[in-house]
Amino acid sequence: MKPDWDKLMKEYAGHESILIADVDCTAGGKDLCEEVGVQGYPTIKYGDPNSLEDYEGGRDLAALSKFVKENLGPRCGPANVDLCDAENKKKIESYMGMSADSLKAEIEKMETQMKQADT
Repeated sequence: MKPDWDKLMKEYAGHESILIADVDCTAGGKDLCEEVGVQGYPTIKYGDPNSLEDYEGGRDLAALSKFVKENLGPRCGPANVDLCDAENKKKIESYMGMSADSLKAEIEKMETQMKQADT
């Protein structure tokens, strides 16, 4: 898999909105790997850096390239509101219009709800 991964990294090096990278979880990247939930090697993660998802697809260059082309790149979010449907656009715009204190209070409220749901 490593040679194909290296080819994919080279293909997307310097890309404006897609980062293909690797991290050595046994050395300097250990803390990052623990933070994002890497438990075995090799592990491929993708998506929003704040909420990475596990990649479950093929490990050859053709499968990896196809996945990147079909699934990675700009997505709906504060930086790309134009890519959002009406419902998500409305949510994002309401959050973006909040003061820092109001936004912090909303986050704390949601975190409390998530903790309650977990218990």
